[in-house]
Amino acid sequence: MNVRSELASRFVDVANLPWQKTKYPGVEQKVLLVDEKTGLFTALMRMAPGAKLPDHEHVKIEQTYVLEGSLVCPEGECHAGQFVWRPAGSRHEAWAGAKGGLFLAMFQCPNKFFQPDGRVTDFLGRDWQETWGKK
Repeated sequence: MNVRSELASRFVDVANLPWQKTKYPGVEQKVLLVDEKTGLFTALMRMAPGAKLPDHEHVKIEQTYVLEGSLVCPEGECHAGQFVWRPAGSRHEAWAGAKGGLFLAMFQCPNKFFQPDGRVTDFLGRDWQETWGKK
């Protein structure tokens, strides 16, 4: 069976992917899938105990499956083996529980992070409107 290369399966050797530091202390990621055209993004996220993601908005649906530890937000705590999803437009802060956490995170479009100086950026600190607003 011949499969066109653009339609071939992509196998990701997750164990051998390096953890990438982010601009948020104690938060690391392994990017599993990113589609710059649509904003689709899937990653393993690892957070040290108490590490925090600041005020951000989910532009489209966000999904998180907790593999280890827990993920906390003002609405509650999601523990290992549990799943949480947030509708488009939801806004909150989130942090790892006392044991930290390992999560499978799936986004349809990069979140908007609201910086103290009034700027709105994506997870990597790039201007959100300039990078994603035209897509």
